[in-house]
Amino acid sequence: MKLKNPPVNTLSLEFLTELVICLEKLENDKSFRGVVLTSDCPGVFSAGLDLKEMCGKSPAHYAEYWKAVQELWLRFYQSNLVLVSAINGACPAGGCLMTLTCDYRVLADNPRYCIGLNETQLGIVAPFWFKDTLVNVIGHRAAERALQLGLLFPPAEALQVGIVDQVVPEEQVQSTALSAIAQWMTIPDHARQLTKAMMRKATASRLITQRDADVQNFVSFISKDSIQKSLQLYFERLKEKKG
Repeated sequence: MKLKNPPVNTLSLEFLTELVICLEKLENDKSFRGVVLTSDCPGVFSAGLDLKEMCGKSPAHYAEYWKAVQELWLRFYQSNLVLVSAINGACPAGGCLMTLTCDYRVLADNPRYCIGLNETQLGIVAPFWFKDTLVNVIGHRAAERALQLGLLFPPAEALQVGIVDQVVPEEQVQSTALSAIAQWMTIPDHARQLTKAMMRKATASRLITQRDADVQNFVSFISKDSIQKSLQLYFERLKEKKG
């Protein structure tokens, strides 16, 4: 599955919906057992959530957008398929979250390809289910430090902290991901699927039981004047950089 929403695979409302539909189609076709998730945009896996969907819009729009983000996470995190990320570009914030839902992560060895949940750097807070997903992968102490500082890990550090499973030369990312998926597929599907569900059920259930409250929290947080101002400042800085 190649992510293609140029220039940086931002997770807009439309793109989030497309991704979920795409995954559903693959899950419903029993000839598919696994998916390699990668990017079609040079140098970027995914820049993460679309800040345009969170800035200057109505509370109803924020709620709709956040439900779509929740849906993407729930579908990918609980998928019966084997999901392997072939991370061939920078992978901050929501892009990182998407790879964390996968069973295995392969990152290209390029110093520009950093990965992490850097929300605090934008003045926003990663929700509890982002935090839970990261804790499950790298452990509590490493996650606490990474989340508070909004760390983006270059490849060697990403491997060391365990946010990715392998770092390989860029031209070997796809082939390594395919080798990894082949290993996961040697296990009988029913046994692997039940084990995955057992390992992930408690984390998924925390969001499922609190979905509406989580949406309300997001809407009230993102609607604050101070948050809207910091997002607008961030946009202005981006424009200056481009200029």
